[in-house]
Amino acid sequence: MPATSATHVKALIFDVFGTVVDWRTSLIDDFTAYTARRDLQGDWTGLVDAWRQAYVPSMDEVRKNPQLPFVMLDDLHRRSLERLVREFGIEGLTDDDLDYMVTGWHRLKPWPDVVSGLTRLKTKYILSPLSNGNVGLLTRMAKNAGLPWDLVMGGDLFGHYKPDPETYLGAARLLNLSPGEVMMVAAHNNDLAAAQALGLKTAFVARPTEYGPLQKLDFEATGDWTVVASDFGGIADQMGC
Repeated sequence: MPATSATHVKALIFDVFGTVVDWRTSLIDDFTAYTARRDLQGDWTGLVDAWRQAYVPSMDEVRKNPQLPFVMLDDLHRRSLERLVREFGIEGLTDDDLDYMVTGWHRLKPWPDVVSGLTRLKTKYILSPLSNGNVGLLTRMAKNAGLPWDLVMGGDLFGHYKPDPETYLGAARLLNLSPGEVMMVAAHNNDLAAAQALGLKTAFVARPTEYGPLQKLDFEATGDWTVVASDFGGIADQMGC
């Protein structure tokens, strides 16, 4: 049966990187195979980890300088990658190679429970990502990974990145729903706290291997979330699907 406090929910919106897709394993495997074919050498695990560490600072430059034009995530990823390639001393990468690596974020693979869980939830609820990724990135990811979204919402729709209120409230507005009719699903407690503060319902699912050995947070729920589950199937169970 649905959780009592979630009975008015009509749509579920999802954090993507780490919650829906396993970005770390996907990118490391992708780049290792690709560069082997190209006979290129590099610390691909270190590069991927450093690239993800650059994610929030790169978005904060946009978020904290509202007088500057919004820059979508694909472009931020490219800027960070070019800098990191130099810092890691990786040589021989062409522009085409860098393009391939940036679009690696379009080819990320879902966690094993995701597609089946989303398929169940879709029978009753509207489903969409609410990601800092841009719409083109998220659409291609869905196509590659078989993610059954009803629509795709990314940061470039709102000209803001999470945790700016414009993202969560903008999602509810586009869905013609009140914040309380929308549930944010994430593996990150801070994402849920920002959504909850604006009146959204919340669902936490742990992804304790998201950052590999660098994982420091989010091993378990640390807030009073509407739903807490071990996987997307558990969310579907609690949401009556």
